[in-house]
Amino acid sequence: MASGSVVGFVGLDDISLELATSLLHSGYSVQAFEAGSPLVDKFLKLGGKVCANATEATKDCYGTNFVVDIYVSKAVSEVLNDKTMIISSGSLESIARAQPILSAMCSKLYNFEGEVGAGSKAKMVIELLEGIHSVASVEAICLGAQAGIHPWILYDIISNAAGNSWVFKNSLPQLLRGNQTKHLFLNLFIQNLGNVLDMAKSHKFAVPLLTVAHQQLIAGILLCISFTGSSHPQQQTDDDSTLLKVWESLLGVNLADAVNSKSYNPEELASQITSQSDTVKRIGFIGLGAMGFGMATHLLKSNFCVNGYDVYPPSLSRFADAGGLTGSTPAEASQDVDVLIVMVTNELQAESVLYGDQGAVSALPSGASVILSSTVSPSFVSQLEKRLQSDPKKLKLVDSPVSGGVKRAADGTLTIMASGTDEALKHTGSVLAAMSEKLYIIRGSCGAASVVKMVNQLLAGVHIASAAEALAFGARLGLNTRLLFDVIAHSGGTSWMFENRGPHMIESDYTPLSALDIFVKDLGIVSREGSSCRVPLHIANIAHQLFLSGSSAGWGRLDDAAVVKVYETLSGVKVEGKLPVLNKESVLQSLPPEWPADPINEIRTLTDNSLKTLIVLDDDPTGTQTVHDVEVLTEWSIESLIEEFKKRPKCFFILTNSRALTSEKASALIADICRNIDSAAKSVEKADYTVVLRGDSTLRGHFPEEADAAVSVLGEMDAWIICPFFLQGGRYTIGDIHYVADSDRLVPAGETEFAKDAAFGYKSSNLREWVEEKTKGHRPASSVSSISIQLLRKGGPDAVCEHLCNLQKGSTCIVNAASERDMAVFAAGMIQAELKGKNFLCRTAASFVSTRVGIVQKSPILPIDIGVKRERNGGLIVVGSYVPKTTKQVEELKLQYGHVLKTIEISVNKVAMESLERREEEINRAAEMADVYLRNNKDTLIMTSRELITGKTPSESLEINFKVSSALVEIVRRITTRPRYILAKGGITSSDLATKALEAKRAKIVGQALAGIPLWQLGPESRHPEVPYIVFPGNVGESQALAEVVKSWAHPGRLSTKEILQEAEKRRYAVGAFNVYNLEGVEAVIAAAEEENSPAILQIHPSALKEGGVPLVACCISAAEQASVPITVHFDHGNSKQELLEVLEMGFDSLMVDGSHLPFKDNVTYTKYISSLAHSKKMLVEAELGRLSGTEDDLTVEDYEAKLTDINQAQEFIDSTAIDALAVCIGNVHGKYPPSGPNLRLDLLKDLCGLCSKKGVHVVLHGASGLSKEIIEECIKLGVRKFNVNTEVRKAYMDALNSSPNKKDLIHVMASAKESMKAVIAEKMRLFGSAGKAC
Repeated sequence: MASGSVVGFVGLDDISLELATSLLHSGYSVQAFEAGSPLVDKFLKLGGKVCANATEATKDCYGTNFVVDIYVSKAVSEVLNDKTMIISSGSLESIARAQPILSAMCSKLYNFEGEVGAGSKAKMVIELLEGIHSVASVEAICLGAQAGIHPWILYDIISNAAGNSWVFKNSLPQLLRGNQTKHLFLNLFIQNLGNVLDMAKSHKFAVPLLTVAHQQLIAGILLCISFTGSSHPQQQTDDDSTLLKVWESLLGVNLADAVNSKSYNPEELASQITSQSDTVKRIGFIGLGAMGFGMATHLLKSNFCVNGYDVYPPSLSRFADAGGLTGSTPAEASQDVDVLIVMVTNELQAESVLYGDQGAVSALPSGASVILSSTVSPSFVSQLEKRLQSDPKKLKLVDSPVSGGVKRAADGTLTIMASGTDEALKHTGSVLAAMSEKLYIIRGSCGAASVVKMVNQLLAGVHIASAAEALAFGARLGLNTRLLFDVIAHSGGTSWMFENRGPHMIESDYTPLSALDIFVKDLGIVSREGSSCRVPLHIANIAHQLFLSGSSAGWGRLDDAAVVKVYETLSGVKVEGKLPVLNKESVLQSLPPEWPADPINEIRTLTDNSLKTLIVLDDDPTGTQTVHDVEVLTEWSIESLIEEFKKRPKCFFILTNSRALTSEKASALIADICRNIDSAAKSVEKADYTVVLRGDSTLRGHFPEEADAAVSVLGEMDAWIICPFFLQGGRYTIGDIHYVADSDRLVPAGETEFAKDAAFGYKSSNLREWVEEKTKGHRPASSVSSISIQLLRKGGPDAVCEHLCNLQKGSTCIVNAASERDMAVFAAGMIQAELKGKNFLCRTAASFVSTRVGIVQKSPILPIDIGVKRERNGGLIVVGSYVPKTTKQVEELKLQYGHVLKTIEISVNKVAMESLERREEEINRAAEMADVYLRNNKDTLIMTSRELITGKTPSESLEINFKVSSALVEIVRRITTRPRYILAKGGITSSDLATKALEAKRAKIVGQALAGIPLWQLGPESRHPEVPYIVFPGNVGESQALAEVVKSWAHPGRLSTKEILQEAEKRRYAVGAFNVYNLEGVEAVIAAAEEENSPAILQIHPSALKEGGVPLVACCISAAEQASVPITVHFDHGNSKQELLEVLEMGFDSLMVDGSHLPFKDNVTYTKYISSLAHSKKMLVEAELGRLSGTEDDLTVEDYEAKLTDINQAQEFIDSTAIDALAVCIGNVHGKYPPSGPNLRLDLLKDLCGLCSKKGVHVVLHGASGLSKEIIEECIKLGVRKFNVNTEVRKAYMDALNSSPNKKDLIHVMASAKESMKAVIAEKMRLFGSAGKAC
């Protein structure tokens, strides 16, 4: 933090001194007021300032106008052991302002947004758990001791098992040793728990477990008084020898004698037994449920012959497929076995399979041993041993309950507690050792091991129930339960079951990993054995009642974490703790300032020095979202890769499209590509590389399978880097949580639609937890390292380098980032580490790639930037993505452009679910329609129907996706028309179209069409070389983004006459307006214009309109729309009001109001009226002032009627009529000029052009036929921007007709006439200077 910020303390104790020390080390100025504390001297030596009073201590302090409540404690977890932890609460603004100071004071900060007091409330929840766990620990150890198990053996086993808690592990030894411990100051403890009870009461929340624990502790106080004879127990209860007596008296157990009795080491005993164990050849196994199946199959892998039985036939089939033998009855599975393992649910089932109809005992051979691994009561085991010993076959029993879960069962890493005779244990030792990672031999008769398991289950059950009580209480207090869970996990309130089952409760995920009814059974055993041993188990019995309540409510088959639903039902709260949706602006503003120096130049320098090429294996084409001027390959032959390496590029992409494949195929593909990369690199001198697995920024894709495949070829990396930050897509990673921006909100990724993906769904938003989830626990969240935003922004690239260099080889590291600067700091640090010899495998989104090679973003690419101007054909838009964002974007596109866009919807049902014939019909229909639309200059949208059809499994869903994608590929493949551009929506869609439909082997990434939307130009080998190819990700952009891109890239449409003349004015040339009368004339103008790349005006005279009518106008408009150069349609010489009113509705772009035959005032009135109407339709209006002589289309004006334009009248005329163009009379004529040639008043033209230029009016000259090149050029120089041409074109047409007597077919006559006119028109375009000016 910046120096100069002052923090004040009022009061100094050990904790506040430690906080002050941290602040001083972080560069803060710290001042404090303390009256007489011995810590003052220490504070002064550290550099603090001592104040005379409290007021002085607050002077000039940072942030004295906001309030944040904090609770400070020492974390007790392995990760944060004895480090300072702060829980803060307050308004979002206050927390944001306090964040720098709070972060500087602690190793772990938890911010609860809202009212102050969250820290105190969280402390109460922790105390609730500590109270329950304290009493439960004593109940458990007393029950075990009363049943004959040494307390220290119970402690050693359970502290490493599911029944462990922080209180059990850390406080119980103090109690057993009789040492003094601050934790168990009964009086203070009771007082604190009383406060918690008061809080629960005020919130009308029932806390039965805490209530019982509190009552037990009160009873202890009373006993303390009786032991000491003092009426002031607070003076006498700090002695744990007294506390030990209290518990002995309360529970009726002589715990001191049990503690002092001789002990032994159960693991050493197990080692002795297994080293002397007999050889076992054949095993019977009864009970192939979730646990039993794993245990039995692991025994098969350990080379035992196993004969299995289960009442559920599919389990038998699965076991047979795994290589096991199967029996149809328990007796059949028990024939000729050395050892029989029974792994059933309860005592009733054990009794049935052993002694029921066709039971196992009847078939067991003499001397066989039975291993009972079910959780049953010790008394049942004792009775069973007696029955087996009395059997003439001398059967042996090993009491062997197991713990560890399904996965450990399959891996052979269970924890097993075993008891029995030495003979039985030696006979079964090799089997027990094969199934276990930890094996404990418990001395005593059969039943002793079940006592240990029972005690473990007592604690495990209480801890699940207490977790439910704590989290539900926290929810009632208004705390964020997800944050609360993290706080508790680092506190003295944690337990193994809390950390394991708490997430189930927070996620409301009750998928039965261990059913609630199991604890109804197990705690029932505890209750009965407690009664039998005469040990009162108040906590355990209340927990049992809670599980019974859950079972009676119908939740018995749900996961045991569903006991929380009992609390939810009673109190009306919801424990589910989804990560909060945050305000984006507030969160970003709360972060520390960015690293001050932009590392981009450093990155470029380091990249040049490293000589490493960044090779991006892109699982769909959208990964090119942030780069430009980079190659992308769609095939990866060694030859192609060698060619690319020889170019020495900083970066290139390989499009794998592996997201469209199954996991197995994706892994094989990545391994194959990596082999080729490695071979190619070895073939090119000094070629080196770093591989990036570019994946989806919303965490979908084949992770960790692709990373594992790469490592299998390239070798183990120093670390895997996980970095899904993608600014353009609104993906941020803050506090290890990955967020997806939605407008002004930050939504945790696990709560978005992307997390529900049928093939790649996930639950975790925390990237550490996401890694654990996706790796199925092989890379635990606790092992995942993290580069925080604080490290990036305070430590810079050097701190990043140091962090990466200190990682354990083969580890995983996630990267937090909230800005491009954060990404650049990380990239610079990573390159430094690479230069020091470190090798990384990166799984990242698009932002990392551009930053890693020092690419600076540039503005979105427009058609004009890459030479795409007015190509005639329409653009092709193909939508295959199904994410809701895409559907919204398509709806917006159709809403904005549906009136001009041609839409072809592909039935997903027909192409993916119905017959091949129906599929083929649908594909052909779409391709044929698209060809027609594109040829007719229509932008065409091909989209799959929006109903999402998924399979029953991820593999089936991928297969459906493949069928849909392949149908789109086939449609595009069959389209023969070259589109102006192609836009593919969706990652898989864009990849398949590029590689399969368009046959592109490489492309150049030009840039982006819009932020986060790549634009490629296809390679020369593709079907459409250099066609712009827009790769539009399915999950990028706001709802209007697709419409915005289409608008930018769609055919620009026809320019208006006004725009054409404005462009002519700007570039100082003139545009020809050519009178047309029929199709040949129209085609002649269009052909000449396209050949000369010139704008032009199709002009219709009233007489031509009279003959051709509306069809002639429609022909002109259609031709103009289809043209690849700017063409407009103009109505000339409208001298009839009625005619002009009709013309206004025909679709002309412009018209001429010809009132030249009228007196000036009438001309003004007439022109003004029509001008007003035409402008309302955005039409250009031309008018004539003066009158031309001559003949045009049978309209003759005699010389005596001709009149030059009056310069004085012209100004009034323009001002009064608001016309856009003025046709001037300067001696020009319609038709042929006299033999003496034209006699134009160029001086008058100069004056008129000057006036019109000031008024923003274009000058038009009629009668351009017959004017010399010199006159034309002078007129253009003076300011004429439109020439009307008719006579010479008409003459060319007539001459062609007269010279074609030998042409017998009308088609030939038309073609000849068209060519003749085209030649004249083209010559005029060159003369007017418009050739080559089309835009």
